[in-house]
Amino acid sequence: MRIYLIGAGVIARTHALAAAKLPEPVDLRAADPNPAALADFQSQFPGVPTCKDAAEMLNAETPLDDDIVIVATPPSLHLGPTKLALQSGRHVLCEKPLAMNPVEAEEMLRTAERHGRLLGCCSVRFKGMPHMEAVKRVIASGALGDIYHVTFVNKWERSRSGIEYQPGSRWFLDSGKSGGGVLMDWGPYDFATLNDILQPSSIEVAGAWTAKPTTAADPIDVPFDVETHVGAFMTFRGGHRPIHVHYERASCAHGEEYVQAEIEGTRGALRWMPFDSRQPVFLRLDKDGTIDEEQVETGPRGPFTIMDNPIVHFHRKVRGLNSQANTGRYAVDIFRCISALYECERTGVKQILAMNREGGGGH
Repeated sequence: MRIYLIGAGVIARTHALAAAKLPEPVDLRAADPNPAALADFQSQFPGVPTCKDAAEMLNAETPLDDDIVIVATPPSLHLGPTKLALQSGRHVLCEKPLAMNPVEAEEMLRTAERHGRLLGCCSVRFKGMPHMEAVKRVIASGALGDIYHVTFVNKWERSRSGIEYQPGSRWFLDSGKSGGGVLMDWGPYDFATLNDILQPSSIEVAGAWTAKPTTAADPIDVPFDVETHVGAFMTFRGGHRPIHVHYERASCAHGEEYVQAEIEGTRGALRWMPFDSRQPVFLRLDKDGTIDEEQVETGPRGPFTIMDNPIVHFHRKVRGLNSQANTGRYAVDIFRCISALYECERTGVKQILAMNREGGGGH
């Protein structure tokens, strides 16, 4: 199998390492107009063919039916390379967020459908991990009864992309390049998780807000116009009863840092740490009139990490195997969730999204 990397930076090198873990030999190629990025890539992966131009790389060879292109560029540079790769006759796995806005995402999907190729997104890093699958098994068992409320809060102190995390990538702070702040950065994972677990047929965003707390570490020499705190009140529909979701994500909390992911049902509750697969899953039920808490068996950790999962899941999809990949309309719908929060915050108008349940995992 041939895998073409558009972009040769940090995340591209992560994908290259993950590709080596696939259950078949992989031939890599990489393109990046930045000489420094190419040099760093070549030092880590000597012998891999590289060039400065993505079109030149893709046009140099006749496409094969199982070729995969990974678009590993900043979000403002996702649309062009994705369309170029799809038009070349290759499947495309795009980094998250999928696009800058819904118009771009729909254009990507139309191009993929027109050329009969798969379009996937890297929002699946945490899908299929043992703790996530354990949560889904508990829900499927009916142990919680009818689910009516979900709390999904991640407030991490001073973890801003472009400042405390990966400070050399200042484009994270510029909405013209990133599309947004912590919601664009982490929202793809959050909504991939929520949709995978709750399987809604529609989502109503009743209210949303964003904020940008200030600190002495804020850069003044580059654009910094993105949010670092976001919240929303949503209703997920499609099951026995509506599920009310309290969502919050922060990368610069002045308030207390905490993470709470909890699903509450009429018969019990479940809590876990979505983005730390090493932490246990806890189930709380009534037992003889008192609360009884037990740890849910999650099973052994597999050979793949969260950084491996995007290409591992997508490779299985390309091979026609059971897969956790987010592809096609489902991948676009995940991105539309993020856009709906921004639109609700901007206009104050409730947003209602119809969700496609197909293509989101286990298919």
